[in-house]
Formats: sequence, structure tokens, C-alpha cells
Amino acid sequence: MERRTFVQASVAGICTAAVGQAAAAEGKPAMREIYEYRVYTLKPGKQPIMDAWLSKALLPALKRYGIGPVGVFVDTENADAPKLHVLIVHPSGDSLATLAARLAADDQYRKDAADYLAILADDPAYVRVESSILAAIEGMPKIAATDPSKPRLLNLRIYESHNERANLKKIEMFNKGELAIFKKTGLEPLFFAEAIAGAAMPNLTYMLVFPTEDARKAAWDKFRVDPEWLKLKAMPEYVDKEIVSKITNKILTPTAYSQI
Repeated sequence: MERRTFVQASVAGICTAAVGQAAAAEGKPAMREIYEYRVYTLKPGKQPIMDAWLSKALLPALKRYGIGPVGVFVDTENADAPKLHVLIVHPSGDSLATLAARLAADDQYRKDAADYLAILADDPAYVRVESSILAAIEGMPKIAATDPSKPRLLNLRIYESHNERANLKKIEMFNKGELAIFKKTGLEPLFFAEAIAGAAMPNLTYMLVFPTEDARKAAWDKFRVDPEWLKLKAMPEYVDKEIVSKITNKILTPTAYSQI
């Protein structure tokens, strides 16, 4: 078996196994989406060429393959090294595993991405790209629909756990109650997913969407005092310090061409 074929089969198998095993444990079919989450740390002044590549080459190619929607969000927390977050929604592990090969063989993509592909090593567009593979949790097997024409901001949150048991317990907490409380209090979920591969493993990664910053703050304030939440978080098996070791919290702004 050629190396590329072996790697593709391995990635697809890992994704399928991770989703299938969790579904089997819950007595439910494996119908959950797979997400590829990329974070590009940009070199100064290079966002325009990345925006051009994403909007005119990569996203159109993914649409031709039936992959998407695709979200592209800007994180300017560090002005000296802004980051582009790219969320790609895959229908299956095989879709993710074969993407690189499909792009490499796509004449239209290579034409559209010519400027990006011609970038030289002494003047790169980004420092490096970090990628994670995520599987949607049972409580939210599909990404929520959004209206890209409306103003919105995204709240990315990553809950790291000290081991796999604790991580699964936090996922269980969302599946059995916390996700419903989020929706009730105005914390509108975009996706919830378990990390299959990537940095800071194990973790639960999710994203919320809000029309404004004021709406985000109001929803979190409402959630913090909700009686059902106070009762849930007081249960011994769900105490945060026992199942969550670190929380990453970021506010992201969608690009004009983001499909999410």
C-alpha cells in the first residue's frame, strides 16, 4: 500500500472508529459530523494573500467536493501575530482523509491558488498551521445553521481535561443537561465536538454565536445564575475542578467570505 493511501485510510479509520465507538456505547448510530479546525498564525501583512487563497481557491474547491460549510474567523488578540481560524465541516472521515490528494490533483484549484502556491520560503504567509480533528458530540451531531449576511461574533471555548475519563465526563455533562441550559439561556451553540487528534488532548471544543458583544455578555450572565445550572454543576461527578483542567476562551470575528 502506498504511503499516501495508508495515511488516508488511517485518518478515515480513526475518525470512523472514534465516532462509531462513542455512538455504540450510547446505543445510537454514528451520524455525527467530522470537523477539521485549522489555526494559521500569520506573518505581518500577509492576511490579504491568505484571504484571496481561501475565498477564491480553497472554499470554491471544497464546495465542488460537497464539503462545508466552511467558517473563516479572525483572531486579533495579538496584533503582531494575527491568526486565521478555519473550520471545515466534513460529512465523513474519508472526506477529511482524501482532501489533500483531491486538491493536489485538481487543475482548477491549482490555477485559482497559483499565487498562494508560488509563495517562497523566504517570505511565507504564515508561521505554521495547527490542525485538530474533531467529532461532533451526540447531543449536537450537526453544526447549527447561521446567516452569514448578519452581524455576528463567535465565542470559541476549549475545555482541556487531565485524562480521557474526565474528558468523557465533561462531554456527558453537556449531553445530559448543560447543552439544553445553554440554549435556554441564550448561549446559542454553533458546534460541540470531542478532539480526536491535535494539540492539548484530551479536550472538548465548542463554539457559540452571538449577534453582538452585549448579547454575549448578557447570555453568560443569565447562564451563571440559572437554577438548573447551579444544580447541575454542584453534582459531585460534574465539579469543574475534577473534570476540567484548563479553559481557553476566544472571541473571533468572521471574514466577509465566511460561510458560517
